[in-house]
Amino acid sequence: MSLAAAVLKKGEGRLLKGGGLWVFGNEIASIMGSFQNGDIILVKDFDGYPMGKGFINTNSKIAVRMLTRNENVRIDSAFMEKRVREAWEYRKKVVDTSSCRIIFGEADFLPGIVVDKFSDVLVVQSLALGIDRWKECIIGHLKQILAEDGIRIRGVYERSDAKVRRQEGMELYKGFLGEEFPTLVEIEENGVKYQVDVENGQKTGFFLDQKYNRLAIQKLCKDARVLDCFTHTGSFALNAGIAGAKSVLGVDASELAVEQAGYNAKLNGLENKVKFICEDVFALLPRLEEQGEKFDVVILDPPAFTKSRSSVKNAVKGYREINLRAMRLVKDGGFLATCSCSHFMNYELFTKTIAQAAKNVHKRLRQVEYRTQAPDHPILWSSDESYYLKFYIFQVCSER
Repeated sequence: MSLAAAVLKKGEGRLLKGGGLWVFGNEIASIMGSFQNGDIILVKDFDGYPMGKGFINTNSKIAVRMLTRNENVRIDSAFMEKRVREAWEYRKKVVDTSSCRIIFGEADFLPGIVVDKFSDVLVVQSLALGIDRWKECIIGHLKQILAEDGIRIRGVYERSDAKVRRQEGMELYKGFLGEEFPTLVEIEENGVKYQVDVENGQKTGFFLDQKYNRLAIQKLCKDARVLDCFTHTGSFALNAGIAGAKSVLGVDASELAVEQAGYNAKLNGLENKVKFICEDVFALLPRLEEQGEKFDVVILDPPAFTKSRSSVKNAVKGYREINLRAMRLVKDGGFLATCSCSHFMNYELFTKTIAQAAKNVHKRLRQVEYRTQAPDHPILWSSDESYYLKFYIFQVCSER
C-alpha cells in the first residue's frame, strides 16, 4: 500500500530544510492519498522532491513529526529497535546510567516520547499521537536491550498526563504499563540518595537534567551558609549538605515537595543541617533582606516562568526580580547559581536579564561557569526546542 504524501507550499519547510524535525500545518499545500491521524506519511517539497517520512496529525499545529530523511527506510519494529539501541549506547558513553533519561524525543529521533530510568524502573511519557502507537514496542525493545547489559527492569509507569497531549487530540493518562509495583523508588546521584515518586512527582518524578549542575555547586558549599530557592524535592540543597555546608535552607511553595525533601534529608543523614520550609520564594526573599540575612551561596532553580512566546515579557520580570533579590542576599564574594528551564527564555535573553538585575543592585558578577542540561538530554542542533536549560554560577561582588 502506498503512503499518503504531504506536499509543502513553495518556499515553506525552512525548519525542516535546516535540519529540524517538524512540519507545521500552515506549511502544507496538500495531502495526497488517504490516511488516519497517527499514520506514517511521506513529505515532499513543492516540486515533488522527497523530504522523508513522519507521523501525521492534523489536530496538531505540528502536522508532521519526522522520523527519517530517507524515503526508502521502512518504519517497523526493527527501525524502532535500532533507534532505541542507539539512544542507550549513547547514554552509556556520556552519563552515569544508574538513573538517566534514555530517550529524549526529537533529540533521539523518536519524536514525542520521553523515557526516564530510575534505578530499575522506567517512566514513559508519550506526547504525540503517532509515537503513542509504538510506545509498547519501544518499551519492549528497551527492556530487552537493557537486559543484554544485565539490567532487569521491574516495572514501567506511564506519565502521559501533560496538558500538551490535548493539542494532539489525545486524552491525559497515567498508570502502570504491565505489572504493578511500588511507585516510590530510591535512587542515588552524585552520592546523594533520593526517594522518587514516579506516580505523583512532577513530570516523570525527578529532574534528571540538573545532575551535573548539582554536582558543580558542591565545590562551593563546604562550610557555607546556603539558601536553595524552588528546592522541589531538595536536590540542590542536599548536594550542598553532602558537600559539607554549615547550614542549608531549602524553600518551595509545594507542601508535598517540602515533605519529600525532608524525607530525602533523613535518607542522607542531613536532617540536622538541611532544613526545608514551605513558602512563596517571591514573598520570602524581600523578608530575608529586611531581616539583614546573608548567605555564602544562593541557588535559584525556578519552574519555567514562560511556556509560550506570548508570556516572555512577564517571565523576564519574574527572572529579574528573583535574581535581583538573590544578589542582595549573597555575601560580598559569595556565589549565585541561577538557571532557567524555559525554552522560550533563550540564552541571550536570560543573560541580558541577569545583567540588568546586577546593574539594578550595583553588583559585579564574575562568571564561574555556564552550563546546560546533562548530556542524557542532548541538544540537537537545528532542533531548538531541545535546548532549554541555562545554568550560570557567578561570584557576586559589591561594586569596587
